[in-house]
Amino acid sequence: MRRFGRSFPVPRAALSAFLSPASRRTPFRPESGFPVPLSPRRLRSRRLWPRWNTVPEDARVLGVARTLTSATRLMDVLRLLPPEDGIRVSVTVNPGSVFGDGLADYFDALGATVLSWREATRQRFDLAVACAVHPSMRRLDAPLMVMPHGAGYNRLVTESTGDPSAPAGLSRRELTRWGRVVPAAIGVSHDEQIARLARTCPEAVPVAHLIGDYCFDRIAQSVPRRDLYRASLGVGHGRRLVVINSTWSEHSLLGRHPDLPLKLVSALPADEYAVAIVLHPNVWARHSRYGVRRLLGTAMDAGLLVLPPEEGWRAALIASDWVVGDHGSTTFYSAALDRVVLLAATGLDELDPASPTAALSRAAPRLDPEGDLLDQLLTAAERHHPERQQGPTDSQLAARGEAGRRHREVMYRFLARRHIRPPATPPDPDPVPEPRPERHLGPTAYDVTGEVLPDDSVALRRWPAVRPGCEEPRGLVDEESRGFLAVTDEETSGYKRSSAAVVARTVTDAELAPVDWLRGRIPDAHAGHDVAVAALADDRCLLLLRTGEVLLEAHAPRSFGHPAARLDPLLLGSAVAVWLHEKRTAEELSAGLLLRTGVRCVRVTFTAPP
Repeated sequence: MRRFGRSFPVPRAALSAFLSPASRRTPFRPESGFPVPLSPRRLRSRRLWPRWNTVPEDARVLGVARTLTSATRLMDVLRLLPPEDGIRVSVTVNPGSVFGDGLADYFDALGATVLSWREATRQRFDLAVACAVHPSMRRLDAPLMVMPHGAGYNRLVTESTGDPSAPAGLSRRELTRWGRVVPAAIGVSHDEQIARLARTCPEAVPVAHLIGDYCFDRIAQSVPRRDLYRASLGVGHGRRLVVINSTWSEHSLLGRHPDLPLKLVSALPADEYAVAIVLHPNVWARHSRYGVRRLLGTAMDAGLLVLPPEEGWRAALIASDWVVGDHGSTTFYSAALDRVVLLAATGLDELDPASPTAALSRAAPRLDPEGDLLDQLLTAAERHHPERQQGPTDSQLAARGEAGRRHREVMYRFLARRHIRPPATPPDPDPVPEPRPERHLGPTAYDVTGEVLPDDSVALRRWPAVRPGCEEPRGLVDEESRGFLAVTDEETSGYKRSSAAVVARTVTDAELAPVDWLRGRIPDAHAGHDVAVAALADDRCLLLLRTGEVLLEAHAPRSFGHPAARLDPLLLGSAVAVWLHEKRTAEELSAGLLLRTGVRCVRVTFTAPP
């Protein structure tokens, strides 16, 4: 070798080490005989040197993700490797998926140690864990453990498998390379998947392990937190929750019926039902967050809650009463939770006919998007028998409650050579996080119907008055008995504001005093209003009745043993409007009013000004 015009001998051993394939994975060492300057990669690798560690890190585990779906499942599994056992966990993104956008941002938000794919393939690990398999993972210098990223292996994706009869994750193309099985371990949630693997890739059967479904175990463990999750979603006061679930592809619920979210949220009485939607992360990745929000914007204006793709869907299932879905894993988990499930799309065209998910799609009741949606929900609840869903779910979710232990047993086998033993006690699944839905301000206009019952209580129902591209309020009941329009002061449609029988101001700390605002509503700007209401507090409102310009203060007193009642100003104004419409007088309100919305009752007292 020549340097500065002079030659010097190079040890043959050092030259061989420099040219060997292993040297492309292992950082250069000073003892190699080469005065190599420190590259950025070598500087980063120095952080892995033991002498820099504050706590021991005797083993290295790499998490590998291709999509957000596999990434969220991966983080579930990696939490089973506690750092106190001396295990360092890094993550990387296996490139190439059309649904891989935003993965690095997701990991960064979690504060994970993220390696580029190039860095990951140049380092050695004791174990690599992936929740979606791909042939390119053979480049990793680590034993590879793969597992499903949903409820089992169900979907036929010929673009990935090259086999129209093999479900994604169990095909020979994904699992082998040059006749050799790439994964060192394949996790399944039920023995029936091993039977299907024996048909699609028999050489991989020896490395298959029944590990259960840790994701579902976390869901089942979190059921006692149902009330907490419902409160986070704003589902209280007797309301029931309908969750819409759509997987991805043209065969999904959203692919077949893109207007169903708006139809559902518009068809259900707003004070008795709430509607939330869970979309497969691939929908968000393919169409962007901006595109999804555009698609659902009108429904969100009507009150639709949108769960983000990273987390919240599990808590929403626990909080739900109905799930309207398709062949996605979320719907399958809902059936396993004994929720009332209706399918708006079956997805049988892209499911493995032998899979339990296909069996559930064939057996579950259907929802007709063009029919009476509320009646279909109520009928399905009356006819619901959990045992009808038990067969398909039991044939896909085995070893319930044991998934954490089984996952650990398989992973720690690869760490044994580092003298790391599994913890003595089995892991207790962590509760799933509280949901944080995206929501708009909510409906600012309602179609209202009501009646005075024989006990002098007022029963009300109201629906969001939403119709995209049209100013005229939408009648959500029969045209001859639709009722009247009630709007909040935030409503921007001039047509709705001028046509409303009731107007309410929901902001308590407003610029105008309540009395001044009320007196400006009725005689001048909006002569059509029968009742104007201004919120004073959560349980108090000020009303002005157009007839006689009667001013009243309303209060919802707290009953013994009950939490403080919330008095919705728009709902109160609608009840008073119904009362007056039934030829009742303002003087009769001095005895109080019982307001009913579904199963919820609120007693209201009225006080005239001194």
